[in-house]
Amino acid sequence: MAVSGKMGRMDLGLKDRVYVVTGASRGLGRAAAQELAAEGAHLVVSSRDAEAVQRTVDELGAQQCAGIAADNADAGTADRLVAAAQERWGRLDGALVSVGGPPPGGGFDATEEQWRGAFESVFLGALRLARAVARDCEDGGSLAFVLSSSVRQPIPGLAISNGLRPGLAMLAKTLADELGPAGMRVNGLLPGRIDTERVRELDESRGDPGAARSAANQGIPLRRYGKPAEFGRVAAFLLSPAASYVSGAMIPVDGGALRSI
Repeated sequence: MAVSGKMGRMDLGLKDRVYVVTGASRGLGRAAAQELAAEGAHLVVSSRDAEAVQRTVDELGAQQCAGIAADNADAGTADRLVAAAQERWGRLDGALVSVGGPPPGGGFDATEEQWRGAFESVFLGALRLARAVARDCEDGGSLAFVLSSSVRQPIPGLAISNGLRPGLAMLAKTLADELGPAGMRVNGLLPGRIDTERVRELDESRGDPGAARSAANQGIPLRRYGKPAEFGRVAAFLLSPAASYVSGAMIPVDGGALRSI
């Protein structure tokens, strides 16, 4: 593959391709959107906060990016996002499905309403987006789910995430089987301790964020939290034609924290 630019950027083949990125106004979704835009992709970005969506569009560039305030839990969101891509650019090449983390707490701490709400946004929202994207996607399209290291081992204090993410990973594997014959790839990303607003909030909830971060670092072979851009670059690669023979994979982006093979 060609290497271009002063920074030695690898050409991922993303120029003028079109992707939907949900949860794009902050955190991991925002990091992925920034990398995709830097590679020349066109984006439809979404989150629940209309002002945050507009800021994202302004920063990434209105010529390259369209924004929609939408909740993944809303049954109409998927069709709205896909329609926006088709109306603006006349094509769709894939999507990164990211959603804010469910409320923290133990298995019995969360109410049934919290479990149900998280299932609607994390699981059913992702399924609806996958269905809509697969229906309208160009040949060779790519779908990536932002999951969690909880797919492979539980994270203390995040029972809802521990309950839902592994199921969504198996859905991704199933869709990779079902959509592969049509040329569409489906993968999952398993972020560990990436230095996002969400992770900082979780550290603060433990009372001493500095101590929480220091303790977490000891469980990471690289002894540090990941930078959002480090996650974003992996996400951009996975969605790109450069990863054209990668499907049904669960890719950890965690500094080596997961010990399972």
